[in-house]
Amino acid sequence: MKLSRYSKTYPSPEDPESVILFSTKRASAVLVPKDLVEDIEAGRLSEEEQAGLAELGLIVRSDDEERQELLSYIQDLNAQSRSVKFIVVMNLDCNLACRYCFEGARKGKHYLSEEVAARFVDFVKTRDYTDKDDIKIAFYGGEPLLSADRIADISEQIKSFAENRGMRYLFSLVTNGVLLIPQTVKRLLPLGLRSAKVTLDGPKEVHDAFRPFRNGAGSFDTILRNVEEVSGLIKVQVGGNYTQDNYREFPRLLDLLIDRGLGPERIAAIKFDPVVNESSEFALPDFRDGCDSMDEPWVAGASVFLREEVLKHGYKAPKIMPSPCLMEHDDSFVVNLDGVLYKCPGLIGRQGCRSGDLLSGPGECRTSHGLDDWKNDECLACAYLPLCFGGCKYLKLVREGAMGGVNCQKTYLDRVLAELVAQDIRYGL
Repeated sequence: MKLSRYSKTYPSPEDPESVILFSTKRASAVLVPKDLVEDIEAGRLSEEEQAGLAELGLIVRSDDEERQELLSYIQDLNAQSRSVKFIVVMNLDCNLACRYCFEGARKGKHYLSEEVAARFVDFVKTRDYTDKDDIKIAFYGGEPLLSADRIADISEQIKSFAENRGMRYLFSLVTNGVLLIPQTVKRLLPLGLRSAKVTLDGPKEVHDAFRPFRNGAGSFDTILRNVEEVSGLIKVQVGGNYTQDNYREFPRLLDLLIDRGLGPERIAAIKFDPVVNESSEFALPDFRDGCDSMDEPWVAGASVFLREEVLKHGYKAPKIMPSPCLMEHDDSFVVNLDGVLYKCPGLIGRQGCRSGDLLSGPGECRTSHGLDDWKNDECLACAYLPLCFGGCKYLKLVREGAMGGVNCQKTYLDRVLAELVAQDIRYGL
């Protein structure tokens, strides 16, 4: 047995005679004496030690065997999936005027029509549900709750279809939170609503500067009041988008949430992400305050700092896990409001990025999207591969204008992973 190539060794922050062994393919960590690493390399492990470390993915029989395991990892993941998932873009309209709007120049009064909604329901009904337990939809925008009636109509039909097959139908909302009122939530609950992700970009003055209403008024108070009123009805996750200039203000948001009674028992999880500058035809010309790449040193520092604050305040943060790109999931579809299919919400409306439509069905996009480009000797030898699998194709497209090749995460992970692993151990994740 030998040390896995997908393992990292880090000094213990508390015990100079110990090290942390972390498996990137199993997301497992263990604190061991320094000399155990020498025992692994010298082949001096007891049978009990071998069994324990192998179970954690930290030691393997051979490099070739492990290489094949990674080459088939995503295929195996797809085979084990028990859900079919859809992200449905209900509109590209919004009641806010965010400075960094993700939809950018695509935004406008464009809505998923009754005709496309019917086509989508038919598309859902024609999927293969062999060995599947769930149909899951994330309704997306623009602001999806501007299309609440259509969400209800779609959900009523798909819920009936799923239950007739002995399956569950669940849906979530990716919403700015302005229209997430109890009356709407109570209407949608019987139709399958389970959770909503709401964006709060820091404390009030920071959020309001970046996410005002169209008339310039701040939206923070409205959104926070709605979160207070619905967090007992559905799971509410909080997201937020930061820049280099404002990320250190975000802990004040966490303090405020707790002061308002929105502690970890009422907020399901919190995750903050950097704003990424857009460079395509959709870019807003007056905003360049985000990052151009995750390789920028400040992004690493902000990521570690904010995750520490989230955990320190008692909230759940995403655990370090193997994370294939959304595009790699066979049973995952992004449906644009015009009925065109994509593999990622960031691709909607972009030339050469479609992957089929509701009438003709999904098309093959592995080559056009470069989904197998990580299957090369350099990536397969990299300890970070299970956390990366070639990186985010959307960010690759934004930065370089094409999805081919890999969006290597090595520089970023070199800077953050030791700290993130230490956080997981410290907070018992």
